[in-house]
Amino acid sequence: MKKMLLIYIVLIAAFALYVLRFEYTSQVNSSWENRGLRGDLGETYMMITFQSGLEYWKSPLKGFEDAADALGVTVEYRGATRYDAKEQITVIEQAIARKPAGIAISAIDPKSLIPAINKAVEADIPVILFDADAPGSQAYSFLGTDNYKAGVTAADKMAELLGREGEVAVLTLPGQQNHEERTNGFRETIQQRYPNMQVVEIADGHGDTLKSRDETIRMMKAHPKLAGIFVTEATGGAGAGEAVQNTDPGNGQKLRIISFDTNKATLDLIQNGTISATIAQGTWNMGYWSLQYLFHLHHHLTVPAPSPSGENAPLPVTVDTGISVVTRSNVDDYYAK
Repeated sequence: MKKMLLIYIVLIAAFALYVLRFEYTSQVNSSWENRGLRGDLGETYMMITFQSGLEYWKSPLKGFEDAADALGVTVEYRGATRYDAKEQITVIEQAIARKPAGIAISAIDPKSLIPAINKAVEADIPVILFDADAPGSQAYSFLGTDNYKAGVTAADKMAELLGREGEVAVLTLPGQQNHEERTNGFRETIQQRYPNMQVVEIADGHGDTLKSRDETIRMMKAHPKLAGIFVTEATGGAGAGEAVQNTDPGNGQKLRIISFDTNKATLDLIQNGTISATIAQGTWNMGYWSLQYLFHLHHHLTVPAPSPSGENAPLPVTVDTGISVVTRSNVDDYYAK
């Protein structure tokens, strides 16, 4: 008799728990239906970059902030002040200690940042990577440019500018994955599609205007027939432009420059004809969708999608945010309004 009574008590308790869970789930679903996708101001998401003073970060941050306005949450921006992986790791560690609702990171160095990224995820803090990926980390998704394809586009544009012949060079940031992919896309496309063109050198611009200027001048002297330079980042593009403005190549032809991104200095150099073109990234999209993804992860609103490994992932593993080519004909459209 006592055993039967105990069984009835257990069954009644289980049923009560089921009913309570059902009512809670219904209330949660009803809450989302009634208020839409809205969080609260106490819900803080963080964006972490490197070289935090760069103008480049303004557009993704604006997208991040616009998404925050739409979702009713709070965002903070943090970044390493220098081009330094150790400093960015420290910034990430400090962010983890504050236990935000989610973190969006642009990784300065894919390998060295993996432990810090994984530490955040293991602490139940969703992490989305944007602009610069860290393959092999536990981050849920990467939103950014298909950088290899961007390099291909730059090579095709350079070939168009040079009539499919001539010597060209690349000014880049070795060791950073997105820049290496751009370089590889450019170099391999020149090799495969344009037999009368040759990539004669790939140089390190150090992400610095003055060093990029000096490297451009050195390459112009080392390669008297140099006809074009592809610069894989905006700061170096400004340096290359300064070098061209102040140096006579001595071969009677104008050195063509294709840069990356749409900071004001680059746009001004396109407008005055110093830089021939630049590759514009979908930077606002990177920031906006990073926060949308983090919000969905934080609130468990995601629907699993197939991942490249064949398993189900809560988000698309990679999202191409797109590019466009900016020239003198459309440069006015890219100035900040």
